Amino acid sequence: MNTKTSLFIILFFVGLLPHAHAQTAMELIWSDEFDQGGMPDTSKWAYDVGGHGWGNQELQYYTQADPGNVQIKGGYLTITARQEKRGDNPYTSAKLVTRGKADWQYGRIVVSARLPEGKGTWPAIWMLPAVEELNWPKDGEIDIMEHVGYEPGVVHGTVHTDAYNHTKGTQVGQQVEIPDYNEVFHEYAVEWAPDQIRWYVDGEQYHSFDNEGNQAAWPFDKPFYLILNVAVGGEWGGKKGIDGNIWPQSLEVDYVRVYKMEE
Repeated sequence: MNTKTSLFIILFFVGLLPHAHAQTAMELIWSDEFDQGGMPDTSKWAYDVGGHGWGNQELQYYTQADPGNVQIKGGYLTITARQEKRGDNPYTSAKLVTRGKADWQYGRIVVSARLPEGKGTWPAIWMLPAVEELNWPKDGEIDIMEHVGYEPGVVHGTVHTDAYNHTKGTQVGQQVEIPDYNEVFHEYAVEWAPDQIRWYVDGEQYHSFDNEGNQAAWPFDKPFYLILNVAVGGEWGGKKGIDGNIWPQSLEVDYVRVYKMEE
């Protein structure tokens, strides 16, 4: 039994104990440890593909199962943004989604990751509704982790709703500083309950968002799926330009784990 497997077993049983922050018990219901080399497991992951800017004037073209942009090796999932032309896009990258494979309503979602660096990088770990009924942002968005390269080490946790979003200047989020974000793996997580969403880094809470009891503020009573991606440039990621000398840059993921929370 390798060290990573042993640690996972220990963490699984620890997760069944009362959680120090939320006073809940945890049951592991979905995970990917990325222990098998090659491409991501197609029973768990699909791809968003294309280069139309993705609503933020991003510059990358998202490829599908291209080993230059996504691969599993040595127990890690690696999503790599490269400076290479694809159609009208000067960069390529990958965007993995569990849409159509797995989604959840409430729970603790945990991703252990090491982030890329440099101006122009915009990695994200986030969630969107499995069924879109009202269109963004009315359907909601949960950003577990975002990092823009021109602010090294500043990690953001955010929600987007009809009442609270950046187009209205009402976006609700918080930041935490992680100086070694690009050197070691950190555990980024949310605990999503019917009354509140809480954000954590390495088990320490740094942000929360309460249910105000109306759809405009809280569209989070339905299943959401998970997204892992590295964008290049865009309205936020490229706000202070793009360093042409840093590529390729990668988001590395050690594991993804989803727990059911029981009060």
